[in-house]
Amino acid sequence: MTNNATNKIGVFSLIGIIVGSMIGGGAFSLPTDMARHAGLVAILLAWLITGIGMVCLALVYQNLSRRKPELSGGIYSYASAGFGRFIGFNSAWGYWLSAFLGNVAYALLLFDALSFFFPIFEGNNNPYVLLGASLILWAVHAIALRGVKQAAIINIITTIARLVPIFAALVILMFAFNFKHLSFHALGSSDMGSIVKQLTSTMMVTLWVFIGIEGAVVISGRAQKTSDVGKATVIGLCFTLFIYVFLNVVTLAAVPREILMQFENPTLAYALQYIVGPWGAWFINIGLCIALFGALLSWTLLASETPYIAAKDGVMPKLFAKENKHKAPNVSLWVTNGAVQAFLLIAYLSSGTYKVIYMIAAVAILPPYLFSGLYALKIAFNKDGYAPNENIKSDMILALIASVYGLWLIYAADIRLLLLCAILYFIGLFVYIYACVQSQHKWFTHLDRLWVMVITLAAIAGGWLLMSGSLRH
Repeated sequence: MTNNATNKIGVFSLIGIIVGSMIGGGAFSLPTDMARHAGLVAILLAWLITGIGMVCLALVYQNLSRRKPELSGGIYSYASAGFGRFIGFNSAWGYWLSAFLGNVAYALLLFDALSFFFPIFEGNNNPYVLLGASLILWAVHAIALRGVKQAAIINIITTIARLVPIFAALVILMFAFNFKHLSFHALGSSDMGSIVKQLTSTMMVTLWVFIGIEGAVVISGRAQKTSDVGKATVIGLCFTLFIYVFLNVVTLAAVPREILMQFENPTLAYALQYIVGPWGAWFINIGLCIALFGALLSWTLLASETPYIAAKDGVMPKLFAKENKHKAPNVSLWVTNGAVQAFLLIAYLSSGTYKVIYMIAAVAILPPYLFSGLYALKIAFNKDGYAPNENIKSDMILALIASVYGLWLIYAADIRLLLLCAILYFIGLFVYIYACVQSQHKWFTHLDRLWVMVITLAAIAGGWLLMSGSLRH
């Protein structure tokens, strides 16, 4: 990785990457995705739990960037330093899976938005969607190959551009605010089940819209100052949390629930169309297209960075560590976007939808988040990186909450999604073994073999259910 300051990025670019990766398509589809699964009480509880968990996770990342500035690979580096090479690989692999699958979901949602203007893009298994998504994918790829600094500048511009329609929508929705709509099915309809069931069914939705919180940490090696990483993480999260909660509540209050439930994605466009007429849908769909392009760019940067860092440590194949003349991880970019292209084709052939793919992406990132919380708990307990008489209680509490939140998310995830992810994690075992052969490292420790067994058994169960048709979402 280069030390040239001209290729480093500042705090505003870091914040832009975090906000840009979190505010993608989720903000525009959030109200209906939540309302279909839960009543107002469960929705507010979901935001409370997610807010506490994500704030603690953001503070954990801030603390880790301060205590362990030498670990410039973020999520991967923390898992590897805390629990060994194999766990580090799984953290990198899971993060990469989540990132590139997220880009598949964003590309599909982008053409849902474009179909509003161009009906030729309507439908899931549409060859024009496949062609258009592929062209945009490789346009983003070409930008990313120019280097992280240039891509980050474009990302700031698209982030600002996508916030304009969101804030405009918030103002319009506030004028249509009606408390009567909030009281309708406050505890949810009878077919939604108990509050706990409603709560667990919304957790992957709330998690999905916050994936990207670790963006500054992932590329911390390219930051101008290490101190900017933690600062950008906390600022980016608090800003995004406010937007999401406020947007969700005012939409529920502005549009009757029975009408809201009928809206297709993107929900926000049809909510504004209901309030102000057709121009509202036009306005939001244009903003959504800009948001999704920016999100694709942000996630392309994040997805390619983690395999690049892991390859430099010998836990991913050496080829991923190569850079081009712009200091971009070009091989990692090609492989990442090649994987996105492959899954776009799979989605086309299987009529895959935006929601199914983003749910799988959300589940794939759970182990990396959990390992980060556990590593922060470990260094606080061992006082690793702390002064002899320094108070560790607050850091330990934050790490404990972040770890419990990670475990809660795994519990709340659909078992079918967990088994599908296990298949993808199982494929990663062979990538890891190949990397170990290249770097002449021992494959697995005794503890690693337990994790290998869990992945293998879950992958076998997932494969059996997938082939029998029982795993179709």
